[in-house]
Amino acid sequence: MAVDYTVIVVYLAGMLAMGWWGMRRAKSKSEFLVAGRRLGPTMYSGTMAAIVLGGASTIGGVGLGYQYGLSGAWMVFTIGLGLLALSVFFSARIARLKVYTVSEMLDLRYGGRAGVISGVVMWAYTLMLAVTSTIAYATIFDVLFDMNRTVAIVLGGSIVVAYSTLGGMWSITLTDMVQFVVKTVGVLLLLLPIAVVKAGGFSEMKAQLPTEYFDPLGIGGETIFTYVLIYTFGMLIGQDIWQRVFTARSDKTAKWGGTVAGTYCLVYALAGAVIGTAAKVLYPRLGSADDAFATIVKDELPVGVRGLVLAAALAAVMSTSSGALIACATVANNDIWSRLRGAVRPSGASDSGDQHDEVKGNRAFILLMGLAVIGTAIALNNVVEALTVAYNLLVGGLLVPILGGLLWRRGTVYGALASVVVGGVAVIVLMATHGILANEPVYYGLLSSLAAYIAVSLMTRPTDAAVLAAWRERLAGRDPELVSEPVPAPQ
Repeated sequence: MAVDYTVIVVYLAGMLAMGWWGMRRAKSKSEFLVAGRRLGPTMYSGTMAAIVLGGASTIGGVGLGYQYGLSGAWMVFTIGLGLLALSVFFSARIARLKVYTVSEMLDLRYGGRAGVISGVVMWAYTLMLAVTSTIAYATIFDVLFDMNRTVAIVLGGSIVVAYSTLGGMWSITLTDMVQFVVKTVGVLLLLLPIAVVKAGGFSEMKAQLPTEYFDPLGIGGETIFTYVLIYTFGMLIGQDIWQRVFTARSDKTAKWGGTVAGTYCLVYALAGAVIGTAAKVLYPRLGSADDAFATIVKDELPVGVRGLVLAAALAAVMSTSSGALIACATVANNDIWSRLRGAVRPSGASDSGDQHDEVKGNRAFILLMGLAVIGTAIALNNVVEALTVAYNLLVGGLLVPILGGLLWRRGTVYGALASVVVGGVAVIVLMATHGILANEPVYYGLLSSLAAYIAVSLMTRPTDAAVLAAWRERLAGRDPELVSEPVPAPQ
């Protein structure tokens, strides 16, 4: 294992080195939070694929393949479908907005007032997303070093917090590109063919396993529908995803680069399911389906290759974790703290004398949120439940007002607020009564959010014409970049 350990240690040291290099480039708020909005197609595609394909997509995707066969690809497949839909239909408009957060977009569209409430919901989502990725370190480091769970979370989490705090989005972009390459080589080019060969090829896999393992819909229609609601729609509105869209050099880069990344996700989904199916042939009686990835890597791969594939798993976890962390910190600082700070500022106070260093402030928030993520990850055990809570809140609370703002002119700020509150409360209540993993929370939360949005919007005054005109100018890319202060409501 010495060679494998060396590969992992070199990889982790490289992540920290890139964080230090990124710190030298992140001299402004735009550089720190959205990489100066300068990423070209190659870097944009790689980093976008890296952030959406995390530990759940890699370890969890293989686990679903072990449990259900080829239909286990559906979870990651719906993530790819969501990224394709975002890239083809919405990313160009999103990139032209030149904002930093989803809540700033809502303020632009509705004329203010929606930012803090939507920011709290988005913050909860990004926090839980970062937590689930951080918990996954325990699984990987346990395979590598037989390490205590808490120590593993602290070690992995500290590395991500360190390079994210140092260089912000530039560091994360650089590390994500490396992680994308490592994942491609480790999972697609090495583990996939080796697993299939070790299992005796597809003919032997079909002979050894029940026919439902090769049924594309074997996981169940209701499960697939729920995946679409949670993951496909979740891809359309998540702050972690939008913040990557904001890094694109142009709207064409966002559209076509995202399309490439989405297509890559579809391939990755099928690969994970095939690896899991092969693991079922090799290890038919594992205690947990989520152990399939670690077991096949540990037992079937040669020295050196094993280290690279485990580095690929680390890459998958770190890319999602760092993306969720900077999104969480950006929302906490720009959408919640800055607005509350403005609300309690003494009357007549001026910003002109405020020497607040925005890069320093955002760096401090990444560090603070990183510590909160590590602490929460240590306290929680169930990754699936934490991830489900995150996506239920996101889809149930924010999908309707965000897509409504992009697609329906008649939507109003009061409709948006009602949608966020009603949908969010419905999701929380239904998770408490029906269970976190039940389908009802996202189903009825989304329906109640939609009903509240339409009803309240129709009962209230239409959005001010000046606000809509400014919104159209921004969508067309003819307005300068927003400052981070909220848009004042029209009088």
